[in-house]
Amino acid sequence: MLTKKQYDLLLFIDKYLKKNGVSPSFDEMRSALRLKSKSGIHRLIQGLEERRFIRHIPNKARALEIIRMPENLKAEFLQKDDSDTFVEKQFKSSFKTEFTDIPLYGKIAAGVPIEAVRDVTTTISIPSQMIGMGEYYALTVEGDSMINAGILDGDTVVIKRIQTAENGTIVVALVDGMEVTLKRFRQKGNMIALEPENPRYETRILSSDRVVVQGRLVGLMRHY
Repeated sequence: MLTKKQYDLLLFIDKYLKKNGVSPSFDEMRSALRLKSKSGIHRLIQGLEERRFIRHIPNKARALEIIRMPENLKAEFLQKDDSDTFVEKQFKSSFKTEFTDIPLYGKIAAGVPIEAVRDVTTTISIPSQMIGMGEYYALTVEGDSMINAGILDGDTVVIKRIQTAENGTIVVALVDGMEVTLKRFRQKGNMIALEPENPRYETRILSSDRVVVQGRLVGLMRHY
């Protein structure tokens, strides 16, 4: 999720890059968003980097690169009022929407397949607007291998059950029928790469017959 200011800055950077071929200066970004100081821009850029919407190109001045744009602009960013962030609006609106119970299977832990941790008596309530058609379940994240994707130890992830995935999506993968893991998925031919989002961990390259996709990440819930 993005705040309204983060979203506005992302749009401005994208349009500026397409028009000028270089990213805007901090002063130009500050002026475009009508902020009083550059420190606010620094915080917004940091937030966009942490959520993997943009990145810095090393050893180049004014070198921001758009990695991705929100998948559904109309659905995610209808609100234009600066008084609340997008996250705050979603929180407030949740009180006006219905909730859906989905099974909470347990922790994503090495050596334990999802089917082994399934407990149909344990459920979690999530806003109905978070999910669509299909089957969904939740898992509790254990570890920090996906920290740079904003997924922290102890988070609850909402997963849509699928059997195939597009390159670059974050999936729940079952390896060798024993180990279940949450990683970014990439496939080339008969080989699959399961990529962590933490430089402390190595990407695993496996033959496709060793990996079964059991779901795709669609949401995240966190307790403070």
